[in-house]
Amino acid sequence: MKSVRLLICSLPLLLSTAQAALPPAVAGEPLPSLAPMLARAMPAVVNISSISQIAAEAHPLLRDPFFRRFFDVPGQQRQRESQSLGSGVIVDAERGLVLTNHHVVRSAAAIRVTFHDGRRLDAELVGSDPETDIAVLRVPTDHDRSALSALPIADSDQLQVGDFVVAIGSPFGLAHTVTSGIVSALGRTGLGIEGYESFIQTDASINPGNSGGPLVNLRGELVGINTAILAPGGGNVGIGFAIPANMAASIVGQIIEHGAVRRGLFGIGVQDLTPDIAAGLGIDLYRGAVIASVQPDSAAARAGLRAGDVVTNLNGAVVASAGDLRNRIGLLRAGSAIELDILRGQRRLRLRGEIADPYADFVHGEQLSPTLEGALIGEVRIGQGGRGRDRTIMIGSLLPGSPAWLSGLREGDLILRVNQQPVAGLDDLRRAVQGAGGLYSAQVMRDGQLLLLARR
Repeated sequence: MKSVRLLICSLPLLLSTAQAALPPAVAGEPLPSLAPMLARAMPAVVNISSISQIAAEAHPLLRDPFFRRFFDVPGQQRQRESQSLGSGVIVDAERGLVLTNHHVVRSAAAIRVTFHDGRRLDAELVGSDPETDIAVLRVPTDHDRSALSALPIADSDQLQVGDFVVAIGSPFGLAHTVTSGIVSALGRTGLGIEGYESFIQTDASINPGNSGGPLVNLRGELVGINTAILAPGGGNVGIGFAIPANMAASIVGQIIEHGAVRRGLFGIGVQDLTPDIAAGLGIDLYRGAVIASVQPDSAAARAGLRAGDVVTNLNGAVVASAGDLRNRIGLLRAGSAIELDILRGQRRLRLRGEIADPYADFVHGEQLSPTLEGALIGEVRIGQGGRGRDRTIMIGSLLPGSPAWLSGLREGDLILRVNQQPVAGLDDLRRAVQGAGGLYSAQVMRDGQLLLLARR
């Protein structure tokens, strides 16, 4: 401790001596510095504080109904407040749009944004996408739009390994911390962090609290959103990951337009092209994605794809792996045109198709009841390959904050009962909600689990 105190006490003297001796230029050239770029970029970086309510852990005796009745203990589960910190970046100053990670604001009851100049504003969640870990917030701009500064977005496809980058954020709550490094790798997949992965890897120091903050190039342009680190010991070891700006921009566009991401369906199963598979197919290729299966009556089947085809290019860009192909198709909107270069045996072919809309036949929930407003709802078949004979109701995309959202429904929910009545089709659902004057309870299947949703 003594040596630490001596070091701290002597630090101002050392700094003042060094600064006094520091020349403004060397051989007539000004000293290189990131300060001018950071002076432009830093005002666009914000600190995000999200507050959520979680169930407080109770003593085991308090979970015993007999004990609670005997001692007249209230049966309502206690809640405690949880706060998480992250970072964000303003991408549209005119509309007050802030880009961050989904996991920073997940389950947040309240979100507060702190700006570079110390101002604090409450933000609303425009929408988020767990599959890519992207969320869009909106802060009010009525009072002073000129006070917000947005970061320009670069074409992240132009990044190269070795490019210098800078990470800005609030690691461990230390607001507006700047670290620098290089692009260590591109297109990292298979990490199991997100559903769609094509990360920028960097050795710029990223730590807890940096999540959602920007990774910028030396021009001060946004090239990525800092998201995760590889930390065997819990701290930074020089391996951090950022979502490419182009991927983030694609997701943001859909969230702003629809409140959520409306992914299409193509209907293929893929696997990596390994040396053994290439040898078995009699082809001399080392990169690509092999079509393992094609769903009947799917967009892929209509485009002419077959099992065994090797996809080498998608919309003019080289396909490196099955994960690469899955990511790119997953980021395309429903209705997007698609062009595939494939190798079938020894023949090279070019196939064209269109990404299908999985909710094309769904109806808007408000057509059934005001309590279902904001959701797309449709009938689906359950069974092997979606060709089963049993019908059920599925929730498609829905707007955060809408009546359907507030009732507890989420995209992908299968509705089994509504207001204690079994439902198998839209007519059953319409009768159940109209007879009761709205949706008051629902039994749903979500990720293989039965849930009961109820509102007062």
